[in-house]
Amino acid sequence: MPSKAAAAPIVLVDGSAYLYRAFHALPPLSTSSGQPTGAVRGVVAMLKSLIKQYPDSPMAVVFDAKGKTFRDELYEQYKAHRPPMPDDLREQIQPLHDCVRALGLPLLAIEGVEADDVIGTLARQATEAGRDAIISTGDKDMAQLVNQHITMVNTMKNETLDVAGVEQKFGIPPHLIIDYLALMGDSVDNIPGVPGVGQKTALALLNGIGGGLDAIYADLDRVATLGFRGAKSMPKKLEEHREQAFLSYKLATIKVDCELPVGLDELGLAAPDREALLELYRRLEFKGWLAELLDAGEGEQGTPDVPVGEGSADDGAGDTVDSEASALASEHHEYTAVLEREVFDAWLERLKATSEFCFDLETTSLNYMEAEIVGIGLAIVPGEAIYIPVAHDYLDAPAQLDRHEVLTALKPLLEDASIGKIGQNLKYDIEVLARYDIAVNGALTDTMLESYVLNSTATRHDMDSLALAYLGHKTTSFTDIAGKGAKQLTFNQVALEQAMPYACEDVDVTLRLHAHLRPRIDNEGRLGEVLDTLELPLIPVLTRMERTGVRIDTQQLGELSRELDERIRVLERDAFELAGREFNLGSPKQLGEILFEEQKIPVLKKTPKGAPSTAEAVLEELALDYPLPKVIMEHRGLTKLKSTYTDKLPQLLDPISGRIHTSYHQAVTATGRLSSSDPNLQNIPVRTEQGRKIRRAFTAAPGYRIVAADYSQIELRIMAHLSGDKGLLDAFAHDRDIHTATAAEVFGTAPEKVSNDQRRSAKAINFGLIYGMSAWGLAKQLRVEAKQAKIYIERYFERYPGVARFMDAIRAQAAEDGYVETVFGRRLYVPEINSRNHARRQAAERTAINAPMQGTAADIIKRAMIQVDAWLQAKRRSGELDALMVMQVHDELVFEVKTEQVDSFIQEVKQRMQAAGNLDVPLIVEANVGDNWDEAH
Repeated sequence: MPSKAAAAPIVLVDGSAYLYRAFHALPPLSTSSGQPTGAVRGVVAMLKSLIKQYPDSPMAVVFDAKGKTFRDELYEQYKAHRPPMPDDLREQIQPLHDCVRALGLPLLAIEGVEADDVIGTLARQATEAGRDAIISTGDKDMAQLVNQHITMVNTMKNETLDVAGVEQKFGIPPHLIIDYLALMGDSVDNIPGVPGVGQKTALALLNGIGGGLDAIYADLDRVATLGFRGAKSMPKKLEEHREQAFLSYKLATIKVDCELPVGLDELGLAAPDREALLELYRRLEFKGWLAELLDAGEGEQGTPDVPVGEGSADDGAGDTVDSEASALASEHHEYTAVLEREVFDAWLERLKATSEFCFDLETTSLNYMEAEIVGIGLAIVPGEAIYIPVAHDYLDAPAQLDRHEVLTALKPLLEDASIGKIGQNLKYDIEVLARYDIAVNGALTDTMLESYVLNSTATRHDMDSLALAYLGHKTTSFTDIAGKGAKQLTFNQVALEQAMPYACEDVDVTLRLHAHLRPRIDNEGRLGEVLDTLELPLIPVLTRMERTGVRIDTQQLGELSRELDERIRVLERDAFELAGREFNLGSPKQLGEILFEEQKIPVLKKTPKGAPSTAEAVLEELALDYPLPKVIMEHRGLTKLKSTYTDKLPQLLDPISGRIHTSYHQAVTATGRLSSSDPNLQNIPVRTEQGRKIRRAFTAAPGYRIVAADYSQIELRIMAHLSGDKGLLDAFAHDRDIHTATAAEVFGTAPEKVSNDQRRSAKAINFGLIYGMSAWGLAKQLRVEAKQAKIYIERYFERYPGVARFMDAIRAQAAEDGYVETVFGRRLYVPEINSRNHARRQAAERTAINAPMQGTAADIIKRAMIQVDAWLQAKRRSGELDALMVMQVHDELVFEVKTEQVDSFIQEVKQRMQAAGNLDVPLIVEANVGDNWDEAH
């Protein structure tokens, strides 16, 4: 087996240095529309050259992140003399980043440090691992990193520097480069250095003394005897500026211990994204590269096309752009702003005569509870769209149609059940229209959900991403017309000349996406059924639930915030006492020093850079044996609860409804589960006292009570169904406690003799195995030897052989197909199932085992929501029932029910939820009632 040192060298590219050098060295090229491109072209050419030169090498391109760094804190004047970045250069940063990613190269930009420090950290990691690395840069400061494993290459000058090369070029070895910079300073970065010390004097000092700053200051008397010009007065000068010299040393020192999101093993050279490159080369008018790419029909490095999502060509991910779609940017469009009533009336007649149309609202806010309609985009066929502005109110805005009159005229069409509605993220538009007393009806088509059902992991599902992935079209983004940050305009302030094409493009692209995506869905197994019976019918259910909202007791949350604050302060004092000194509890570095250096606690895991890890999982394990990690864990948990919930929830209270209104997201998780935000209801802990107190603040209105209905052990029941294991099927069929039954089998004892500890261990085994847990992972959780955990697993599979067969079969099927399916036909892609990286392949195999269970559970809860909502709406219309669905969290539905109707409601809702999945084992729903969510859980 070859050694690591024999492997292809790691290539670390200083993207920021090359960007500046390319900008100043190359002609100021630009596109026909005036977009500057010279620097992008120069850096991309250099990267393409590197890729060809080092085809087997892991690579990373590193850029400076926005904002200040730790050096600005050390020295306020650091880089203060640098002029502001030229606008022509600033405009090229994002296009360059896009090109880097499209070429298949990892891109790193870490806040608080410079690109040099990120490269320095990776270089140190490579050295410690015995790996060779090449730093591709034009920055002389990087010479300090050169050693027997690290070589510096300036691609633009065709210059290579190893240890001998650095000494030949600079006159000193690499380990003295920092001292060299500290003595003479750096006018570019405004490092002060020692006044009067230039390049020659610095070299004379370093070579004359035979060491760096420490050696020089330890022997100032000898400096006067070195014989260079000005040597006699130099000791006094050095002494006067001692502090400045050592400050300069700190500023010039490249940091080699940055916290990085990736390690060396995660760097790579992925297949290029051909479709993204096509779009970028078109937009930047790199005609030569575009022609090469089109002629070759393959990626930039001569590798085969890889669809979006990295799956196989027929895996439902984005594929090559068809000719009709790729022509979108160049073909004629008929986009119109409707300002006259006659034109609007003519469009009304066209809308009445069609079977479906596409619409999109432009509004003042992303918050559906407060958004005001500014305009409406409408389209019936691709290539033709209108924008009806109704509330643009900037200075000199043209006269527009009255919003009330427009909405009144559109209301019958939007509410017509015989006319289908097409949109992108329709839920938002439906909720905004509800504020104007318009209840959207008819068959719904949502391109966001079409993309999500086709492949949940292939791409992001926002319109910009979908247009690029599936149509090869770069849409105009909101920031293009409204700006960014604090100065960003709301849509009512955007000039109509920009608003109209933006809004028309939205509906036009949405129609084209639907035409592209729906046929593909219909050709992929049962995905059409998933879309039509689960995702699309869920839209109105979620809109009702979100707009209903849930009551919270702000006074109770305020009291809890104060309690948490007091407890957090106590924990801080306890931590200081246990540590023997004060420190920043939020600093992993300081905590690591105390735990592993001062208290000599064993290191369980290291970060990618090699430092002892203080991650939550590590602290959780250490907390079993050591008091300080236990205190830190509690402090972290309470601090997060306070900032995320007890402090924030009252701020989210809607002033009109007096409730909080979360947003549920259908197209985020890979498995089909819903997620939520503002607030995130899925992460409120249920097992801690503080988490339960937060749930107590979720209350019912006077005269109503909270009912929480929760599926019991749904994923284990799905495992029984999927595996067909007789032991599991029998246990659930006879309503035996599955954890007790497993404990009896694994530990070889009668069910009635199973101890609490044995049941807890069996529960860990049951849930651990459906998540693909290894013997090592189980041993860690049960705190037993790995050998013992392996025996438990072997016994489990002996007693439940169907589970073992299912796991083997699903791994094999996933490896062959690239995806697994839920009971209801949802496909869950596992693109790394055949990865050559062992760790990634194992993770994909665990996903393949668990995804059908998580996905089927998600499908069942969605089916339940649709069925229960239909029943609720019918009963509310008839006046027979006064109840509302107010929350969905994991496998639980939460309702607000009239007090006197609670008992009958519980029986009815349990029956409907239990009928939502037709499995080989019974679904059991447990429902409880209370004045608040905690009582009802």
